[in-house]
Amino acid sequence: MPQSAVNSMNTFEIAPSGKAVGAEIRGIDLSQPVPEDVRKAIHQAWLNHLVLLFRGQSLTPRQYLDGARIFGEPQVGAARKYYEKAGVTSIANSLDTPEVTILSNLDEDGNPTERNSGLGSLEVVWHSDNSYIDQPPAGSCLYSIEVPAESGNTSFNNQYMAYDTLPDDLRTAIQGKKSIQDSTRNSAGVLRPGVSLPRRPSEVPGPHHPLVRVHPETGRKALYLGRRRDYPSQYIVGMDEDESEALLDRLWEHATQDKFKWTHKWKAGDLLVWDNRCAMHYRDPVDPTQRRVMYRTQFQGETPIPG
Repeated sequence: MPQSAVNSMNTFEIAPSGKAVGAEIRGIDLSQPVPEDVRKAIHQAWLNHLVLLFRGQSLTPRQYLDGARIFGEPQVGAARKYYEKAGVTSIANSLDTPEVTILSNLDEDGNPTERNSGLGSLEVVWHSDNSYIDQPPAGSCLYSIEVPAESGNTSFNNQYMAYDTLPDDLRTAIQGKKSIQDSTRNSAGVLRPGVSLPRRPSEVPGPHHPLVRVHPETGRKALYLGRRRDYPSQYIVGMDEDESEALLDRLWEHATQDKFKWTHKWKAGDLLVWDNRCAMHYRDPVDPTQRRVMYRTQFQGETPIPG
């Protein structure tokens, strides 16, 4: 894409997905400098649409980070410390830019596999990234290097809409409530290296985050469920265990309805950026016989503001 044809307000274009979330940004080459007026317009589009897609990008890790800075300050992923503390070598941490990890389904020999030290080729259930830390990232960004032809699609949903459409009894039931966010398992439900599996709610490590949070830039309220793995990975603080499970069942069923969703089918060179404060995401299982390699980073967030 010639420089003269991109990265100006004259060629900048937003193409909404037509779904509850998501838009494609056209006329932008993130390998080239992006003027300040265009950066502001892209950032505002992100706040409006929650998920943005840039197609046909060709980026080095440094260029990838420069593009990511449109949305926030990149930070090192919270999972990295578990591998380093346990002395586990991972392909994910092989770049010289610690804010960028390699998300792949490759084994130590570089071959595609179902399971590796990260997410492998497994299904990744609905979640918000790094909800298990005190200040979860404001957003995350994936850039595809190699992708299978027909698997590993990523879906996103709109948690502003999930909150706005809550039944009255559910809205009342969660008012002022917090849930604990399990830090022991990754987004595919796999136990992290060097930690023990919790057997009861009192053993679950992780912060207490509000079930409803206020977005610090838009001022809107969103349902914030974070993550829920096999029992007892999440529970509502101050509630009876059975009542907590029943309420969480209803909340998750409501929050993950298809009417809030948009699904992206990956091509090499796609870059997706999403807002963790008001959107969750889900990954279909990946064909374990085909390679899937991506760059991943996330942006500095803040302590969730209770809604």
